[in-house]
Amino acid sequence: MSKQLPDVQASSPDVTVGLNRVGVTGVDKLVKLGRASDRPIVLMAEFEVFVDLPSWRKGADMSRNMEVIDETLESAVSETAYRVEDVCGDAAERLLEKHEYTTRAEVRMEAEYVTREQTPASNRPTQSTSTIIAGATATDEGTREEIGARVTGMTVCPCSQGMSASRARETLRDLDVDDATIDQFLSEVPQAGHSQRGHATLTIESEGAPEADLREVIDVAKDAMSARIYNLAKRPDEDHMTFEAHSDAKFVEDCVRSMAEGVVETFPDLDDDTVVTMKQSNDESIHQHNAHAERVAEFRTLRREVKED
Repeated sequence: MSKQLPDVQASSPDVTVGLNRVGVTGVDKLVKLGRASDRPIVLMAEFEVFVDLPSWRKGADMSRNMEVIDETLESAVSETAYRVEDVCGDAAERLLEKHEYTTRAEVRMEAEYVTREQTPASNRPTQSTSTIIAGATATDEGTREEIGARVTGMTVCPCSQGMSASRARETLRDLDVDDATIDQFLSEVPQAGHSQRGHATLTIESEGAPEADLREVIDVAKDAMSARIYNLAKRPDEDHMTFEAHSDAKFVEDCVRSMAEGVVETFPDLDDDTVVTMKQSNDESIHQHNAHAERVAEFRTLRREVKED
């Protein structure tokens, strides 16, 4: 006769304080996403799974959380899933159903996503890597899903470039070059400025699945910086990237504002209460610190602010 083991998690804690998020992190799983006219995309994804915990309960059922993730991902592999945010939404809703004591379930996922592209000048095939960010939060009122990406690019400091342009103007005047010629030269040949590797993060969250394509989200984030960068770069490509970046010098704040403009232009049909999160971090090349800026806003607010410009 089997012995009934005690359910310690269901007992009362010594300190009756409720917790917002209890769960597991660092769960690696393969996720297969179907595509209508191409072979599936297989991702090695890392998941985080959380539920809230009432003050009267000592612990959450960790094994049950793992069971739900396994069941959900097996379903995503055996059946056709087209969006990673839906995988997270399915898991969050299953968590809510299986934990009778919880009022909120949250699932987060990150995975490396590789796309094929052409180098900008030599037109050689290469690959680009982005980090997919997906998530979902389920409550009795419904499920909110999130899709986004973290990408890398290049930025150039406008302040540093301005000082270089001022130096060039003085030098050209000393060589008796007239001001009209100097203005034309500086407008056609962007001056040096210290460059940074930039990291842009853009996520879009709404009730249900956001009306935003992942590839377009990645493009908006990449285009918000001074220039795109590529894994493969021949000399013409290096020249192209350097010229493009210095022709569009941007502060870290400018990158976030460019993301906001890109979201409004690319996804005009987003619901008003869609939450857009935009972050930009630049690895400074001439300082020991990094620069950071971010904005979180509902789409209705971003649309109004962008159109006011």
